[in-house]
This record gives sequence, structure tokens and C-alpha cells, in this order.
Amino acid sequence: MNRFDLTGKKGLIVGIANQQSIAYGCAKALKEQGASLALSYLNEKAKPHVEPLAKELNAELFLPCDVSKQVQVDALFDEIERHWGKLDFLIHSIAFAPLDDLHGRLVDSSREGFLLAMDLSCHSLMRLVKKSEDLMKNGGSIFAMTYLGSEKVIKNYNLMGPVKAALESSVRYLAYELGAKNIRVHAISPGPIATRAASGLAEFDELLEKANQRSPLDKNLNIDDVGSLVSFLVSDAASSMTGDVIHIDSGYHIMG
Repeated sequence: MNRFDLTGKKGLIVGIANQQSIAYGCAKALKEQGASLALSYLNEKAKPHVEPLAKELNAELFLPCDVSKQVQVDALFDEIERHWGKLDFLIHSIAFAPLDDLHGRLVDSSREGFLLAMDLSCHSLMRLVKKSEDLMKNGGSIFAMTYLGSEKVIKNYNLMGPVKAALESSVRYLAYELGAKNIRVHAISPGPIATRAASGLAEFDELLEKANQRSPLDKNLNIDDVGSLVSFLVSDAASSMTGDVIHIDSGYHIMG
């Protein structure tokens, strides 16, 4: 038996925006290993950018999911239950903060902006996990995307630092609460990758260059690297791992 084979595993990926998305890198890798995919898109504006990728990946389900609208979340999971009757993995690759709050000092962030960032970037994970729990009848794996700015002060990461720290703490508590059901939960912490979300950070190119110069491994990180890691963690070969924040950044996080 090949413990790395994902044939028969079925999962939902939330957060693909385009071909540069980390979630797309995960979807490609999981599909290559035999998994069946359900993909979501944010709204009608986003749909034309995601639909060709869903077709390329032969996604069995492709539905809208704005996590701020519970009716859409419910409809998505109802369709998953009708079509598959189960779920083996969930990837949450969503983050948002209003630009005015993201680009300013944390101390100057608005209450409304902070709460919105926390709701969409962090609490949305809990809402998706709540819907996934009963569908993971034979266990499963859940992933949220984070960043080193949760642990250390990263210039211009600002508001998202505390938000991602809350996300990582939530991952640990979810791993504890769901462990008895053999549901594993991890936070994946990639280094800087030129994605649509990253483009919202001020001076991102400088951040990317610094990470590349200081990382112990002399290689540029890409979305396929993250996909390979997630494929391993979904597999039965990683069945004894849960609750971790796993860095994939060419070793940048170990540098002083």
C-alpha cells in the first residue's frame, strides 16, 4: 500500500484567485496524487479567473463561496454532502484587510478594519471547519495559510501580524478539539511568494528580495513547493502529525 497515494480522497479548496495563488499550487499537487477536488470562487467578478483552472483540474464541484455569507457556505457544504457524502481535507487560503488599515500602523488601525480582517482571515476558518467536521467521518486534514509575520515583526505586515497569530493559535485549539475524531489541523507558513494577496503589502518586492538573500537554501520558493508539502500532509504518511505551524521558506525563519 502506497501511503502517499491520495486516490479516493476528496477535498475542498477555498481561496484560489488565479494561477499565482498558493491554493492553486496545492490543488495541482493534490490532483496529481489522485485526489478529487471541490473548488470555490469568491464572486462573479472572480469566477472568470478561477473557472478555467477548475476545468483544467477536472474539479468535480465548482461553487461560489463568500465566507462572509453563511448561506453560500451552507450551500457549498450541502452540495459536497450530496455529491460525495464525505470530506477528507479542507484548505483555507483566505486573508483580507482593508488597505487603509493594512498600510498604516497597527496602533492606528480602525476597529472596523481590525474586526473585518479577523473575521475573514481567522474566524472564517472556524466556520468552514464547523461545516467540515461531520463530513470527515473517517478523519481528515485541515490547513490554513499563515506567514512569519505572526511570530516576528515584519516591516509593512502591520495589522495582519496579530490576525495571523490568532489564526495559528486557533489551529492549535482546533487540533486539540478535533483530534479524537482523527481530524488533523495545521498552519502552513510559506515564505514570500508573488501572489495577488502579497501584492497588497507595501514594498513587497523588497521583502521578497531580502528573504531570498538571507535564506539558507539558495532557491526561490514557489506555489508548487507549498503544494508538495500539503500533499504529503494530506496523505496517510503524515497521520501522526497535527497542530503544527509548518514553515516552508527555504529556512528563512531560522535566521536572526
